[in-house]
Amino acid sequence: MQFLTDRKRAMGMGSAKTGTAHFWAMKVSSFALLFLIPLFVFTFGPMLGEPYAEVTAYFARPFPAIVAALTIVVTFMHFKDGVQVLIEDYVHGTMQKVLILAMICLSYAAAATGIFAIARLAL
Repeated sequence: MQFLTDRKRAMGMGSAKTGTAHFWAMKVSSFALLFLIPLFVFTFGPMLGEPYAEVTAYFARPFPAIVAALTIVVTFMHFKDGVQVLIEDYVHGTMQKVLILAMICLSYAAAATGIFAIARLAL
């Protein structure tokens, strides 16, 4: 049995030095989504059920296309950071690294697909 003080147990297990940056990234993205989600709903909502030609004409205008693109990018980056925290809290070992890499790839792929779709509509 080892008699270690709390300080000795914590030695060598220093901070990861990413907690504050990660915290602020989540706060900034959630604040941005506070404004982007209602804007997206009010710009995207009227186009639900409309014919393809009308939707492409609508998203050819800069404001709806920019709002949709920003919403997609910020939402998936916020999703990536949030799921990363969940994985770090509940999964350990090699599986943690695999899941974090998979989630990062999935988030970037989904964001790129959304941006591509908006670009196809807008151009």
